[in-house]
Formats: sequence, C-alpha cells, structure tokens
Amino acid sequence: MNMKAVLLLLILALATIFALVCVLLTRGRAPSTCQHQPREQEDADDGQSLVFADLTPEEMVQVVRYLQGNLGVQLVDASRAKPSDNCIASVDVQVPAKAEVLRFLDGGGARPPREALAVLYFGNQPDPNVTEYVVGPLPMPAYHRDVTVQKYGGKVPYHRRPVTGKEYVDINALIQQELRKAPRFLDACCESDGTDLAILTTAPRGFKSGDRATWFVLFHSMAGTGYYLSPVGLEVLVEHGDLHVSCWRLHQVFYNGRYFASMGDVEDAFVANLLEVVRIKKPQAKAVLGSMRPRHPPGSPGPLQYEPQGPRYSIRDNRVTFQGWSITFGMNPNSGPRLFDIRYRGERIVYELSLQEALALYSSNCPGGMSTRYLDGSFGIGRFAYELVRGLDCPYMATYVDRHYLAESETPKTNQNSLCIFEHDAALPLRRHFSDSQSLYYGGLRKNTLVIRAISTLINYDYIWDFMFHSSGAVEVQVHATGYISSSFLHGQGTDYGNRVGPHTLGTMHLHHIHYKVDLDVDGQLNSLETQDMGYELVKDPWSMQNTIERPYLCRKRLEREDEAAFPLNAPMPRYISFASPKPNKWGHPRSYRIQITSFAGEHLPTSSPMERSISWGRYQLAVTRRKEEEPTSTSIYNQNDPWTPTIVFADFINNETITNEDLVAWISVGFLHVPHAEDIPNTVTVGNGIGFFLRPYNYFDEDPSVDSPDSVYFSSEQDVGACGANPLACLPPAITCAPHLPPFHYGGFLNL
Repeated sequence: MNMKAVLLLLILALATIFALVCVLLTRGRAPSTCQHQPREQEDADDGQSLVFADLTPEEMVQVVRYLQGNLGVQLVDASRAKPSDNCIASVDVQVPAKAEVLRFLDGGGARPPREALAVLYFGNQPDPNVTEYVVGPLPMPAYHRDVTVQKYGGKVPYHRRPVTGKEYVDINALIQQELRKAPRFLDACCESDGTDLAILTTAPRGFKSGDRATWFVLFHSMAGTGYYLSPVGLEVLVEHGDLHVSCWRLHQVFYNGRYFASMGDVEDAFVANLLEVVRIKKPQAKAVLGSMRPRHPPGSPGPLQYEPQGPRYSIRDNRVTFQGWSITFGMNPNSGPRLFDIRYRGERIVYELSLQEALALYSSNCPGGMSTRYLDGSFGIGRFAYELVRGLDCPYMATYVDRHYLAESETPKTNQNSLCIFEHDAALPLRRHFSDSQSLYYGGLRKNTLVIRAISTLINYDYIWDFMFHSSGAVEVQVHATGYISSSFLHGQGTDYGNRVGPHTLGTMHLHHIHYKVDLDVDGQLNSLETQDMGYELVKDPWSMQNTIERPYLCRKRLEREDEAAFPLNAPMPRYISFASPKPNKWGHPRSYRIQITSFAGEHLPTSSPMERSISWGRYQLAVTRRKEEEPTSTSIYNQNDPWTPTIVFADFINNETITNEDLVAWISVGFLHVPHAEDIPNTVTVGNGIGFFLRPYNYFDEDPSVDSPDSVYFSSEQDVGACGANPLACLPPAITCAPHLPPFHYGGFLNL
C-alpha cells in the first residue's frame, strides 16, 4: 500500500470519528431553538378567500363616487346631514349567494362579481324612506339595483332608520336649551348649569310604529372615568321624529319619581318649594364612583406568552391557517365578527359562523331604565370594535389586524389593530393519562388553540368576542361581558329592580342575550338533525334473575321538521344535538358535529309584548331551519326603532319545513341575567360572565384527530425522560434564551373617535 492510500484512509477515518463525535454531542439536545421555523405549508388558495373579503377603503370610495354621480339626487355627507337630507348611511360588502361561492370554491366556476351593499337615507323626497342598493362590479362600479323590496317585502319606512351621530348632536343642543330654563333647580340638585352633564340615550323610542320619542338619562360627567354610575335623577323625553329639527321638542321631564311637562315646570315647582330635591355634589376626581385609575404603583410584570420560534399560524389576506385549520375572517360594521369557509384537514365544517345581535334588556323604576331594550346591531357592533391594547386585550405578541368601515360619512375610517389572532396555551391538558399499572408511561397533549378576537364597546358595555379552534377538531365560540353597568337614580322602591351600588346609584338588573348564525356543512351541504339522550330501563339481572337493575340506555331520534328543532329558551333540550351527514365513519355512525351550548339566559320577553316579535330569535336557545338565501340574518338594524312592526321577524323562519338531508342552519342564543352588585364597581369582571357554545366532532372522525398533533408527548419508565429526543418537554429549557424582541408599545385607539 503506498503512502497516498494510507493518508487517504487516515483522513476518512478522522472524518468519520469527527462526525460520530458531533452526533454524540448533539444527541439529546434541542435543535437551534431560537431560529424561526418555517410556518406550516398552506394549501393552495390562490386568493379564493377574497370572495368573502371586507371592502377595502379604496372600494368604499369608488362606491361613494358612483352613488354621488348616478342616483340623480343630491347627497349630503351623513356626518352633517339633517333628517330632511339624502345621505349615504353605510357601505359594506355584499357577500355573493352561497351557490355561486361554492361553484367558485369547489366546482371550478367563475369568481362571483364583487359587489357592495349601500344603505341610503332619503329624507328629501315626497315619501322619505330607507333604500338599499347593491353596487358593482368592484373595483369600478358600473351598475346599481334596488334590493329593498326583494329583501324586506316593501319599502323601509324612514322612521325605522338608526339615529345618526348628527341627530344626537342636535338632540343634545335641544336638551341644553331646555336645561337653561331651570338654572336654580340644576344648581341645587346637581351643582351644575347643565353643560357638564352627560346624556345617555335609551331605545326603543316610543310605543308604536312611527314614534321617534326617546328618553335621555342625565349623569354627572367627570373626565377620565365612566359617567354611567353617577345619575343625577333627571331624565327627559325628546320627540325628534319630524324632518325639521326646529320642530323637535322636549315632551316630558322625570325627576326623583315625579313627571313634569317641561323644565320650566320643574323650576317653578322648585322655586315654590313643592319639589323634593336630592342635593348631589359634583364628583371629585379622586373619589368619583367607578374610577379605573390604578390605586397602587405597578408591580413586577406577570407571565408573558410568546412563541420561541415565531408564530405557528399563517395569515394571508383575510385567511388564517393553523395545524389543519383554515378560517376566513371579516367584520360586519353592524353585526360584528363573521367567519366563512371554516375547514379542518381540508374539509369544510362551517360555511358561515357570524354574530347576529346582542340584546340588553333593562329594568328600573325610572322611565329610561324600564323602557330600554338595546339592540346593539343598530348601533354598530363591528363599527365600534376599536383598537385592542397590546398585552392586555390580547397577548403582546399576537398578530393585530386593521378593520375598515364606512358609516355615517362619505370617508372610510380605519379601526387599526382592532382584531387579533394568536395561539393560546390554556395551561391545561387537552388530554392525558398517567399509567400506574401493567406498563408505566405518560401520554398527553397541551391544549393549544388558535384564537380570533375582537372587542366591541357599545356605550357602557364591552363585549369580548372569541372564536377558538382546537386540535381536536372542535370550534369554541365565547363572549365575555365587561365594562360599566348602566344605572338609574335610586329612589322609592328601586331595590325591587337591582342593588344599590353607590350613594344615589341603583345598579339595574338586565338581560344579555346574544344570537349567532351557524351554517354547518358537515361532510357536505346536505345534513339532518339527530338527538341523543339517556333514559333508564328496569331489567332483571341476567346472572341473577331474582334481582333487577336500572340500566341507562341511549335514546336516538332524528328530527324531521323545523318545529321539532326549535327549542324554547330555558326549556329541557336533548343533551346531544348533532348535524349528521348521510355518510358514515369507519364504525358505521353518521359523520356528525355536535352543538353544545353554555348559557345562563334570563327569561325572554313575554310573547304578549307588542315588541317581542322584533327579538323573537330570543324565544329559542337553538332553532334549526333550512338555509335560504332570502333569510341571511335573524334581525335587522331597523328593528331597534320600530320593534312594533319589525322589518325582520325570525319566528317566521320556522314554518315546519322538512329538515332531512337539507342544507341547514343552526341559530343559537346564549345569555345571562345580570343583577349588578357592589363588586361590579368600578367595572363588571369577565369571571363568571362568559357564555357561548361548542361545535364538536361526533363520530366525524374515526379517532381523535389530535393524535396527529406534533405537540404530543409520550414517555415510559424505561426512557430517559430528560432527553430531548425522547421527550419534547425536555427541549423547552433552552428556549428560555429565546425571549422575543418586543415591539414598542403603541396605541392609537383615540384617533378616530
């Protein structure tokens, strides 16, 4: 053997030894923990999710320009429009018909034309009305068509329109003008001249169709805190239905249990010493009821949630993907969050999951409180979803998304960072088992979920809207209520309607009822509704015939018609209710998704009430109907100001049609009764005030799909549990060095108010 061959063999041997040493040194150690890992490969999308996308600001501008140039009438900017003017009230996306969308998504059909829905108030016409137009195609509109009669069966009367910001400004000016007629009374009762009092609207506005008369409740206002806890005992009824602001008038006044025709009458009664006045001092900043200012200096920082190797979800346009999930997200400026085309492992589970309405129904022995039934969709659940506070409203490192809307203005507005998306570690096993017999092992999986969140501030209340996606294939929908309670002035038998929470403050009892639309497509569009529950049967013991045993048995039933599938609020309901496919899983059971509701709803408004039909969706905790394109929503923004002749009546959707092997929709109501108490001061807490529902796979799969999760943990007594290769949890300590670079804190939520 020559010298060259010896040297070559020596070099090869050294290289082999070096490679083996490297393997041994790295064995049991984590890979480079601080490098961002490539996100999961997205399935081909090609921008298909954009068929559901909210309008861009540029598209909104084009729609406004088209309407201004093609309707043949003068349009005034809604931000300054009088009731006697014509104006554009709002512009939103017009989601195409489901059949068109599915032909595009699943059948290779053409992309549906992109269109907008424009709502206009026509006050400057012989027959004032609200008209809705579909405008398209975007981005350069060339046509519009009136869809009002098609949607609602007739014109929308003008008095049903929501109250605009300009209308509130004019009402406030009228109230201030009237308050000046009682200077001595205001000084005595409230240490005020009226200009520093806050004015809170109530709704609905009257007793019959055509009325537009609103009670306004007056409060002491203090900068930096919520005024809702400081009523002064004064409430005024304003009639503002006339097209001409000069014809509006203050119709009635309430103070401390008594009613007067005008503020002048209140002043006269006070001067004549015929009025009992409760003297309320102007609140001081340091002692005001409901202040949220910190009472102690900041402590050490709490736990921080972050991803050591970057987010494990991916966002493209209006679509997020995460460990088999694919969700298209958006925001309706009126009704709030809406999700479309929810898929798991490539299969569509839900075509549409959207918030429909939020009802707050109050009580009191004051007129404002006792007449209040807020339908928040008419105020704008999505429109008032403001910027989220990084590190408190959502994790600091969440992804924040802007939302755009056009309402009461000809200029689009942006609520920046108003929707957040993040992966959440619930610090709870999704599943686990410790085996202490036969073989010794541990197996489990952390409960990590993808969360899509928005928070709406609707006057005093803040609603936290959560949509969560679990690795078990389950969807969880939850809403938490926080913010300030609304209150009345404490007088007479006020505690029959709530609890005293301040010197002169009655925390008034109220109901929160929330309504959702869930268009499930379980293994296809055609589904049936199946229920399961339990009973007991008394049987003789087969091995001891002289004895008996109570044996539980399973009651299975398929519901055939809509009337059977409408479950009244707070009435017994089968524990298992599922949308079932005609196709079986491996074990012969219909592939299904189960609806599981968590709710503590109060009593629904009696059906004898003249306004009950406007909220008839609240009759049912669950109602399943055949899906119809002409029944896209359970309510209307016009129901708030005319609940006596509602524009949409959900109860009419339920007409006993067959629901076997049909495209079905589940309409779900959740809620709770809230009796305010001392601990609601300064704010209502989210603890115990969360409600919602689950969509859970039920024989949809052949086993729990989370077994395929890369986060699974398993080790036995025979393994080195401290070795990273044997146990992923042993890989975590090095990750402590991967603390993220946190972006500077910024908040611009006050800019667009």
